[in-house]
Amino acid sequence: MKRLLFLDFDGVLHPDAVYLTRRGIELRAEGELFMWAPLLVDALTNHPDLQIVLSTSWARNLGFDRARRALPAVLHHQVIGATWHSAMGKGWPDFIPWDVQTRYEQIQAYLSRLTAPASWIAIDDDDRGWADADRERLILTDPDHGLSDPAVAAELTHKLEMTA
Repeated sequence: MKRLLFLDFDGVLHPDAVYLTRRGIELRAEGELFMWAPLLVDALTNHPDLQIVLSTSWARNLGFDRARRALPAVLHHQVIGATWHSAMGKGWPDFIPWDVQTRYEQIQAYLSRLTAPASWIAIDDDDRGWADADRERLILTDPDHGLSDPAVAAELTHKLEMTA
């Protein structure tokens, strides 16, 4: 069975204080963009079969390839897609604008398009609209601390082991 990690960037890999400006992407908080990405790399070291789906506005605002390249190079081969795609909505009968969906709805829409069931978890700082039945799949981060919180890192490690 395919194993998926739905990955948000802001509030997970760096503080949720990121802005797209004329000068580019800016973090308006202490630190730097993707400063906690090495913690994700470490957590995924023993899970080379895990596939990553970008569940972040970066894929919509910058495009999938640019969003994937923002991650450490060692993870690029594991990134297989995103919950948002530039072709979304073109003639899809069940189309709901991506921007008005909760993160959970975006993930569910992605899963509904798979041809086979998948084992999945998500790491995100937004739990709005998350179904109680799937809440155990969510690793909820504090938007200011993301993966730097030892309890969150431990939860990620535990859930990765449980889905193996």
